[in-house]
Amino acid sequence: MKIKEALKLSAIPVVIASLCCLSPIIFVLLGISTVTFAASLSDTLYGTYKWLFRGAGVVLLSGALWYYFYNKKGICTLDQAKRQRRQIVNTVLLVFSISIVGYIVFLYGIVEYIGVALGLWEGYF
Repeated sequence: MKIKEALKLSAIPVVIASLCCLSPIIFVLLGISTVTFAASLSDTLYGTYKWLFRGAGVVLLSGALWYYFYNKKGICTLDQAKRQRRQIVNTVLLVFSISIVGYIVFLYGIVEYIGVALGLWEGYF
């Protein structure tokens, strides 16, 4: 698997896992919410529900890997999976590693700075 394919597989799950802090920013930028409400929403979503968003990201990433192997690579049976076990393990490790790094960089590197710039929070991540 190429790095470009791994990035494609992990991009949407990383964004979904980051929605706990990204959604208040989107609300403010679209004019749907005030900064005060968005800050309160951010505290609630990140403090109480962050594991639900992270879990949704993992489930979506697992579904993307299943789609990749089942539909793109044609690995449909256990015998095929046993024969290509090394490729499957390497791909899963690569995609999960890229997803973890992407989540950390996206959430704590990009989203945090946008939130601080908008005044939603004061960099307390």
